[in-house]
Amino acid sequence: MSIRTAFVSTYPPRHCGIATFTRDLASVAGAHEVVALQPADQVERYPPEVHHRIRRDVDADYARAARALHNCDVDVVSVQHEYGIWGGEDGAKVLDFVRALDKPVVATLHTVLRHPTASQRRILSQLVRGVATTVVMSGSAASLLTTVYDVGSSQLEIVPHGVPDLDLVDSSAAKPALGLAGRRVLLSFGLLGPSKGYELAIEALPAIVRDVPDVSYVVLGATHPDLLRREGEAYRRSLVERTNALGMADHVRFVDRFVSPGELGLWLQAADVFVTPYPNLDQIVSGTLSYAMGAGRAVVSTPYAYAAELLADGRGVLVRPGSPGALADAVANLLRDPGLRAAVGRRAYEYSRPMVWREVGAAYARVFARVARAAPVASSPRMPAYRNATTRASTRLVGEGTNLLLLAPPGAI
Repeated sequence: MSIRTAFVSTYPPRHCGIATFTRDLASVAGAHEVVALQPADQVERYPPEVHHRIRRDVDADYARAARALHNCDVDVVSVQHEYGIWGGEDGAKVLDFVRALDKPVVATLHTVLRHPTASQRRILSQLVRGVATTVVMSGSAASLLTTVYDVGSSQLEIVPHGVPDLDLVDSSAAKPALGLAGRRVLLSFGLLGPSKGYELAIEALPAIVRDVPDVSYVVLGATHPDLLRREGEAYRRSLVERTNALGMADHVRFVDRFVSPGELGLWLQAADVFVTPYPNLDQIVSGTLSYAMGAGRAVVSTPYAYAAELLADGRGVLVRPGSPGALADAVANLLRDPGLRAAVGRRAYEYSRPMVWREVGAAYARVFARVARAAPVASSPRMPAYRNATTRASTRLVGEGTNLLLLAPPGAI
């Protein structure tokens, strides 16, 4: 039995981590439809396989999308959740959409706040209780849902963030293609914004350079589109100005673009040390950290929730937040000691093997198949109809093939 699965999320060409995540997951988990949430500021055309869209702030599109999925005869709907990608206050339109569906829903949570507002807590709690099952990407996220949101553990599945299946290679092999031959490379990547804490790494750089004079810090990624719309490139300019003020211009390279998956893999393989200096210690998932581990890079990070879990047992180095000195010491120690760096990177690489996309896709396919089998043959299109409609662990893989659909009136794209 092939399980027909629909994905509802942002989608490329939108430059955001959830859009990229959904594209990659849809390609390996057996998607038959993809309904895309389109922000008001997106003007780029979708690729040819994309037919329709949901405009985030157009209320009527949500019900229209639900009807479209009924007519497409899908078995399961996979909803990607982060407050900002859905319409309404705190993304409340996700509840309207799920209530309008007559299909069982699997929700994947990309944000779980430790200190939510009353509205944020209500929306997420209702979403989790109203779907067949909910996927989170770490044990810490599952624990937070049970303690802060009063969600039962039987309603949750833990499936890790997917990563590309990269070979574990010595960084020196990848550096020449990027103009980094002879340099020891410190790397951060992702959509640029204050939540990344790159200023901490820049503040640490003079001390690193004193110990390791040939280091280059590469900051890879375009500015986040939401930040770009509100503030332009003010944050990037502040980083460049601070770099210049510290006399580090020869040691920092800003790559201001959204790179392809293939090029990103090359940058990761060229890195000697990867750094995520995030200031928000409640951050519950980081695709960039996952990718770095999947490339077998030694990671230095502040101890936000996701990093503390994934980098435990010698899979990386955690440093106290807000301390350029502590970050500098950890980075320099790894850059000076190739044996230690290789050992840390290899532990990260081995840990990440269940995170490669083919394994993650297979795990989702098992969840979708289990939910589809447990769903009632018919029900009214009310959100509670599929609550607790699934059980834990199964090993059978079903569902394959890809056909993408976004929702909008014909000719609107």
